[in-house]
Amino acid sequence: MAHFTPTASLRPARRALCLTMLASALAGPMAVAQPVGSTPASATNTRTVQAARLDTSQVFPVRDAPARVRARNVSRLSAEVNGTLQQWTADVGATVRRGQLLARVDPRDQELGLQRARAALEASQARLALAQAQLQRARELTAQGFLSPEALAQRETEVALVRTETDANRAQLATAQRQLDKTVLRAPFDAEVVERLAQTGEAVAPGSLLYVLAETGAVELDATVNPLDAASLPRARRLRFEANGQAMPVRLLRIGSTMSEPARTRTARLAFEAGSEAASPGTAGRLVWEDARPHLPPQWLARRNGVIGVFVIDGDTPTSTVRFRPLPGAQEGRVVPVPSDWPGSTLMVVGGQAALQDGQTVTVTRASN
Repeated sequence: MAHFTPTASLRPARRALCLTMLASALAGPMAVAQPVGSTPASATNTRTVQAARLDTSQVFPVRDAPARVRARNVSRLSAEVNGTLQQWTADVGATVRRGQLLARVDPRDQELGLQRARAALEASQARLALAQAQLQRARELTAQGFLSPEALAQRETEVALVRTETDANRAQLATAQRQLDKTVLRAPFDAEVVERLAQTGEAVAPGSLLYVLAETGAVELDATVNPLDAASLPRARRLRFEANGQAMPVRLLRIGSTMSEPARTRTARLAFEAGSEAASPGTAGRLVWEDARPHLPPQWLARRNGVIGVFVIDGDTPTSTVRFRPLPGAQEGRVVPVPSDWPGSTLMVVGGQAALQDGQTVTVTRASN
């Protein structure tokens, strides 16, 4: 068998090969050779996200609240004098005009009272005329020295007393006339008769309910609003009342600050726009409006370290850095008002944000609107 003896020129190469094999054995299975020209794993940790300008993708949420049409005035008309009801002229469902006769109470007692007051006034006026004539004569006699100043003063006092009595009787006559006027019940405004409790021949007294009237042509909308939505109502867009398949434009009159119990809601009053059709009192429906404040869609939101916020693009290049911006008070699944200091040109991450972290480098593509 022939033996090969390495020459001196091959010994260094063989020694290097042995050392390489020994190093590989010592490194164990964790050592993986990197192919020539490959990129380190840390350099490939970029994600592709979709972005859009804030002013082209923000939303204006539609809100609604239960509402009912109510007459501005619903009056309960009662008798104001004692007597027997002689006549009623309008029944339930009838439309009446302002000043129209509704009911009449027997006026004979009030007519007698008016006659007594008129007679008392005429009597006091006659006594006043006599007292004034006597005073004039007393002044003449006093000037001639035939009557003392004390007697003249007495005549002047008599005239003052009779004049006071005459004034009181004149006021009593006016009161009697007003009592007579109260025997007639008239409509205080254009209205529809909701209830009629007047019955011919019944004895009535002051406070006896005769009619319930609902004013027509002056209705208002009464809405029950969630406190979270109340702030958007004064600046609402396309405010309308929807009922029976119709949408009627309305405008806000006022919104109460007190919350009702136990629903914890606030009451808003609205009026139908001039020139538009108004629903009848009692009509129930929904008050619908668009929030004028721009909002962030809920699908943009992300939670990081227990805080809800959104990711924005820092810069406007194909490869950029994302920043996480917290939104105080935000709730998952709900739209969030856009902070007032955010410009419309802000680039928002609208897709691919599920695994993003603050400060991460991303490849940006523009989302189609």
